[in-house]
Amino acid sequence: MIVHEALVFIQRVLWYDSGMSNVRLSVIIPTYNEENRLPKTLKAIDEYLRGQSYEYEVLVVNGGSTDRTAEVARTMMGEIKNLRVIDVENRGKGYAVRQGMLKAQGEYRVFMDADNATSIDHVERMWPEFQRGYEVVVGSRDIKGAVIAVPQVWWRRRLGDVFNLIVQLCSGLWGMWDTQCGFKGFTKKAAEQIFSKARIDGWAFDVEVLMLARKYKYRIKEIPVTWVNDPDSKVKLKGMIKMLFEVFQTRINFLRGQYS
Repeated sequence: MIVHEALVFIQRVLWYDSGMSNVRLSVIIPTYNEENRLPKTLKAIDEYLRGQSYEYEVLVVNGGSTDRTAEVARTMMGEIKNLRVIDVENRGKGYAVRQGMLKAQGEYRVFMDADNATSIDHVERMWPEFQRGYEVVVGSRDIKGAVIAVPQVWWRRRLGDVFNLIVQLCSGLWGMWDTQCGFKGFTKKAAEQIFSKARIDGWAFDVEVLMLARKYKYRIKEIPVTWVNDPDSKVKLKGMIKMLFEVFQTRINFLRGQYS
């Protein structure tokens, strides 16, 4: 533990002394018990970003993991360029993403899943949309050009369709059939305003974030992504039911003016 704390301190000193205040891209990875999948994902991200001409950072947000996720991430700090590890409470994916977004330094901030279901090189599809003036660019598995490399089982697809229909009815996000894709990007201004107001800690945080983006009149653009389904996905039926309650709670929050 002492070694880890010393490593983190040294990294922070080197970080600020190296002039990393001009970070163009922050990549946020929320994690919970990802000691097995995280190393491969970090190496893939590192390989891609090292080939880019802009400054960047990679933030692993450890959401109270009970395995060696935090330790594994920190041992890779010498291997993965500009890697930071942030420890937060185990309050859900939404909470972890929110903390990462607000602690990031990048002019553009993207969060992605620890299983690398949608790879970091998809950010290349985001840059043109940011240049066109969109402040929120979200990946979608349900628009033209999207590829699902490993399809989900049929009942999960049907369940997902029902869930998305209910989401659209409750949220007003008409026409957005994939609010839950774990690859979304924001400008610095949009990220700081939206995530500073967000309240949902669980899986339905994506819906809340998009509703807030609409409320604050940010322009949203969907881009097609290639998505590889992970059979060990942590989103189970019980989790989807909880997500629906969170969507309802978000609507109630809006009606009560709690996002003003």
